[in-house]
Amino acid sequence: MVGWGPYPRFLGFIGIGMLVLLRVTIGWHFFSEGVDKKTEDWSAAPFFASARGPFADEFQRLVPDRRGLARLDIEVTKKQLAGFRNVAINHYGFGPDQKEEAQEAYVDAVKQVQYVLDTNANEIEEYRLGLGRVQRLRADPVRADVSSLRGQRETVEAEWKSLVKPALVNIDVIWKVYEETINSVASEGQRSSGYLKLYLPAEPGVDPQQIEWIDRFIPYFDMTIGICLMVGLFTPMVSLVAAAFLFSVFLSQFPPATGPFSTNYQLIESMGCLVLAGTAAGRFAGLDFILHALIRRCWSSKEKTNG
Repeated sequence: MVGWGPYPRFLGFIGIGMLVLLRVTIGWHFFSEGVDKKTEDWSAAPFFASARGPFADEFQRLVPDRRGLARLDIEVTKKQLAGFRNVAINHYGFGPDQKEEAQEAYVDAVKQVQYVLDTNANEIEEYRLGLGRVQRLRADPVRADVSSLRGQRETVEAEWKSLVKPALVNIDVIWKVYEETINSVASEGQRSSGYLKLYLPAEPGVDPQQIEWIDRFIPYFDMTIGICLMVGLFTPMVSLVAAAFLFSVFLSQFPPATGPFSTNYQLIESMGCLVLAGTAAGRFAGLDFILHALIRRCWSSKEKTNG
């Protein structure tokens, strides 16, 4: 938790200062990222959905309707939106007028989705036909091993996804407005029952609420890691957890590409966290110095008593 050795390896003042600076800088990065995620409308879904490499499927499975096929199916849309309307009626205890208002919102949302599907019918059909080709490219081991072929496959996938991206963006907006409209039908007293969330239809074996749990957890995780590193509390353990988290981000886009979205940055920072863990950096200008002294004193007293 705080580093077991009686003394850290001897370092000069410059080395100690650089360790403290590294620890505080990484801590501030984690804390500021957590605050930004907490205050903004942030979600990990786009990141997981864009995962690539040998672990892409594992990350992408965290996202409900990752391919968008359910949202592009009007029958699935009707079922999902109608189910949400019925849940809201029971949850809030809507009266006759409110039920009628909720039904109008449902009809309007279905019409809007149908309009988007009709407008983008050619692109959606091409997208569905291209699904088989993309799956064959992903299953081809040669394209995964040869960098030039892998790049070609990624280009094909990017172009394939771009076919329905505008349609899915519009549909997501319609779903969000529908969710807000249904909740707004409830009176002030009825809203005490709690806000209802409209979840995307999920593929078999995928929990649609899983991504929401991740979205709630990550901001607090980032802020906790950041605070502990900045004050030097439980630095070895916290640094190892942070390194593992950053390395998982690196693996989600493996092999890493260059450019502003490269995960090489996360790999480098994870190595910095390992340095903090291995040097017990929290014992330099951190709370771990006090905790370590107390632990050593109690341990020494216990050994003398047993002796």
